[in-house]
Amino acid sequence: MLSVELHAHSALSYDGRDPVEMLLEQAQAVGLDALAVTDHDEIDASLEAAELAADYDLIGIPGMEVTSADGHVLAIGVEEAVPSGRPFVETLEEIRSRGGLAIVPHPFQSSRSGVAPNISQEELASADAIEVYNSRLLTGRANRQAERFARTHDLPMTAGSDAHIAEMVGQAVTRVGAEERSLDGILDAIRDGRTSVEGKRTPWHISFRQAAGGAKRRVKNRLAEFL
Repeated sequence: MLSVELHAHSALSYDGRDPVEMLLEQAQAVGLDALAVTDHDEIDASLEAAELAADYDLIGIPGMEVTSADGHVLAIGVEEAVPSGRPFVETLEEIRSRGGLAIVPHPFQSSRSGVAPNISQEELASADAIEVYNSRLLTGRANRQAERFARTHDLPMTAGSDAHIAEMVGQAVTRVGAEERSLDGILDAIRDGRTSVEGKRTPWHISFRQAAGGAKRRVKNRLAEFL
């Protein structure tokens, strides 16, 4: 079983803080086998991380977190940017056309752009996998809803730290029963549902700090665009 982080953000995300080297160092330090940097609607840092990953004895997984018209979708294994702003099902098709997996993160957390309130259950069930444990939780209710949905619809389950600072990489990981230690081996195993999840809650003060930092950067970026 490989230990894989499928949801982490670098400084290229509007609410991220650290360069990819720090994320890779943390992933290596906590004993992960693979890391996906999934910035919001950006892919350049993820491609850089995937290129550097071997230097840290890691498998690099390129990807991004796409803002669809209905909420967020993780595009895992893509090497070119997936357009934002398109309907959920169309976004899934775009991800697959690029050879990637469409994983829905925090689907039942509407405050964090979860898709579930905006689409049908049939549409949600058309995803390749559901993130059933997101480390940035308050009560855990949304994670439990996601797990129930995935089990009911027989969908592969993943976990993610949703780390926006390097020290949170590895808080929640997907254990992947890959037949080989490679990017393709990991993607194939997730598609087949050969996964299990494990993780722990991001400390509340760190979640608060991440959210506050993201809000400040969003305001700064909007002011820069205005000026």
